[in-house]
Amino acid sequence: MITGKQYCEMVISGCNHISNQKAAINALNVFPVPDGDTGTNMSLTISAASKELKALSDQCTVGEASDRAAGAMLKGARGNSGVILSLLFRGISKGLKGKETADAKDLAAALDLGVKAAYRAVMKPTEGTVLTVSRVACERLLRYVESSVSAVEALEYYVNEANNVLAETPEMLPQLKQAGVVDAGGKGFAVVMEGALSALKGQPIEPAEVVEAVEDTIVDDVALREEDIKFAYCTEYIVTVDETAKKHNPAELRSYLESIGDSVVCVPDNDIIKVHVHTNHPGKAIEEAIRYGMLVNLKIDNMKEEFRARQKEEAAKGPVIAENEKRYGFVSVVAGAGLADLCRELGVDTVVEGGQTMNPSTADILAAVNATPSEIVFVLPNNKNIIMAAEQAKELSTAKQVIVIPTKTVPQGISAMLGFDESMEPQEIQEAMAGQIEMVKTAQVTYAARDSVYDDQEIKEGQLLGLMETKVTFVEDEMQTLVGKLFEQLTQEGGSYINIYYGEDVTEEDAMKVQEQVQAMVPDAEVICLAGGQPVYHYIFSVE
Repeated sequence: MITGKQYCEMVISGCNHISNQKAAINALNVFPVPDGDTGTNMSLTISAASKELKALSDQCTVGEASDRAAGAMLKGARGNSGVILSLLFRGISKGLKGKETADAKDLAAALDLGVKAAYRAVMKPTEGTVLTVSRVACERLLRYVESSVSAVEALEYYVNEANNVLAETPEMLPQLKQAGVVDAGGKGFAVVMEGALSALKGQPIEPAEVVEAVEDTIVDDVALREEDIKFAYCTEYIVTVDETAKKHNPAELRSYLESIGDSVVCVPDNDIIKVHVHTNHPGKAIEEAIRYGMLVNLKIDNMKEEFRARQKEEAAKGPVIAENEKRYGFVSVVAGAGLADLCRELGVDTVVEGGQTMNPSTADILAAVNATPSEIVFVLPNNKNIIMAAEQAKELSTAKQVIVIPTKTVPQGISAMLGFDESMEPQEIQEAMAGQIEMVKTAQVTYAARDSVYDDQEIKEGQLLGLMETKVTFVEDEMQTLVGKLFEQLTQEGGSYINIYYGEDVTEEDAMKVQEQVQAMVPDAEVICLAGGQPVYHYIFSVE
């Protein structure tokens, strides 16, 4: 039987296991664009559940534990792989709902519901991915548990079968076979389940000593977590320096304080020294200071306790919901100050920073929706790997009506905004925006993050990649050659308006050269060049 406490340990262990291996899972991505994708997104998604379960009572039921984990993952889901992982666990929670404990058959039935939930959410499921790994392994498990087996035996069988199916994925997807790798999402899911099995056997996976930092992508500055507080005690005092202590150099006190903490302020002022330090050893900070004189105005605050209190206060307040000042509002996901400013000029109310390499979570998008002062909120994901998270936010939104416009590139999002007419009804606006998206053609220039073979092309790390819409189409060493090939294809059917958005690593001088090249190729078109400031992509081009 699996108890609630064991379920918590299984999720936490699964989280640790994939966090330890996320770099290796990221490296399985066959798409050569720099993306920090699958392993990172799945790790961040399940981390939301791990954090939630660490605070749960040991006396909880398996139904309660699975429900809390699923809720946290639903909000913390990032990228398509993270959303699918959250849906798998959401289905599991439905199968375990109301149960005190779970046996092998309960576990198999719950996993089956997870598979069904994930498949329902994907409009065109691709076999050879995490969907296949979870489904086929579950089908085999359901037959296995027809005989009398323990929960440990059932999960061990499931993990073995998941890895067996994973090994077959290169035969299901030509891209995987060509690159000589298994599916990254399937591998991530198998790793999570391996970690869960280890915990169920009493050998939970611990986090690696060195954990790669991953920045949270959110719409405000509330990303601080309790574990980010390395030094718990904010210690302040004033030292009144006496004659015998004046022989000590205040710089030595500062040096000592820096050795036991951070945020050190140590300012001599006539016969006093003002001191501030964050440390885990306030007693040591006080003891050292006594060598310099008497202490007054001593104050020690436990910052972790203060953090918890603020968290409880914020939770009691509930989410911040903007008043509905108008009928329609817009949320757009973009990376780059120039692109963000352009979106706002076009009428976007709330910008969520994100895109390739930095997929915002469902909760990030939901917070942006809630912050938008309108009754109906249109969400423009502007990246194919963010659309599912936006759809999840739509399902979670209770205060606002949400309509997701499935834009896959920033130019599609910008073009969609041009189709907005506030006199229209929501369905009409949705149709008008879809029409605008069809009118714009997008190309992007980035670089290969790794050696790869993609669509029979051998790609070397650092080479320039030209993407038509979101597909790698050209691989070149010289920018001028790549731009020429892209626009030869982009303008096959003509084009009157061309926009060039250059990235944060491109100089204005280089961008002007590209503009001149494009203008020469399409002399009758209006060509505009703007500083987008986007990371990862050197250029984003749009033609209408």
